[in-house]
Amino acid sequence: MAVRHYTLDFNLSTAVDSASIVPALLSIFHEQELAETIHDTNGHGYLATFVGKNGRLVILRVHSHGLVTIDLQCYEDDNTAQLDNLLNALEKKLKVLLNDNVARIKKLPALVRGAKVDRYWPTADGRLVEYDVDEVVYEEDSAYQNIKILHSQQYGNILVLDGDVNLAESDLAYTQAITGSGKENYAGKEVLILGGGDGGILAELVKQKPKMITMVEIDQKVIDGCKMHMRKTCGNTLDTLRGDCYQILIEDCVPLLKKYVQEGRTFDYVINDLTAIPISTAPEEDSMWEFLRLILDLSIRVLHPKGKYFTQGNSVNLTEALSLYEEQLEKLSCPVEFRKEVVCVPSYLEQWVFYTAWKK
Repeated sequence: MAVRHYTLDFNLSTAVDSASIVPALLSIFHEQELAETIHDTNGHGYLATFVGKNGRLVILRVHSHGLVTIDLQCYEDDNTAQLDNLLNALEKKLKVLLNDNVARIKKLPALVRGAKVDRYWPTADGRLVEYDVDEVVYEEDSAYQNIKILHSQQYGNILVLDGDVNLAESDLAYTQAITGSGKENYAGKEVLILGGGDGGILAELVKQKPKMITMVEIDQKVIDGCKMHMRKTCGNTLDTLRGDCYQILIEDCVPLLKKYVQEGRTFDYVINDLTAIPISTAPEEDSMWEFLRLILDLSIRVLHPKGKYFTQGNSVNLTEALSLYEEQLEKLSCPVEFRKEVVCVPSYLEQWVFYTAWKK
């Protein structure tokens, strides 16, 4: 059973005395058979809770600094018409009582808490986004992570790994950006993809007939889910682990990269689709930074002298983390030059930074 949470806020030009507005609101609560309890706030305004037999809970707060807030919580199957009438009646009455003292009124759509299908995910820079998700089409716990594929009416199916939105079927812009934004010619080239279990990068590159693509994905269950439920992204490339111009290796890429370094093997393109730049800006405290530096160093070492390295960065708003990543690029054992591109990825709902690096 889920719970809906409605909010109604009145920002005031000046503070008001609760005794002048609360009595006139009580009849509205009583009509809904809501019993009140007044709480002591030690001089910090007025606070009362109103509880109904049907499980409704309303919290009325008149803050001492000029803000009136109303929170209404109810069960998901409660009568929405009655709830709308209650909130509308309170809003109408408060407009009259507060008269010219109202600077702004804000009523937000209901926040649904505890629902079977979670629709709320944070952006990289910490803003809450509500997706139009209506179904979980795939969910598995692998040895490495929790894997979900959610259906969105707007974005198609969305791959979510450990609670992090990775890629939606609408996100061709991501795939294009991490492969060079259409400026590269992959025909006849050797390509190494690190990660990429959704199959988007692989599906786009095989169209250009490269000599060979080696894709290294550690989690078979990501591939299993995506080949069933992300076909607008991967096409049929994940149906088999080997095609005319590609092979998919299900293994950890770190030992393989070290092996390639020892063998002196090189690639014309290395595309790192393993993880975004960590949000933390304290590398000594975050093992993800250590992992990122290792992958970066090994990737550049297996890159052909005239080759290119592509990877995602993170949200354009995470300036400190991006700057720290650029510092890592400047400290590699093999000196590189780099450029970055900012792209809007539809399902991310934020501008995303992508990097291209090459040997000096």
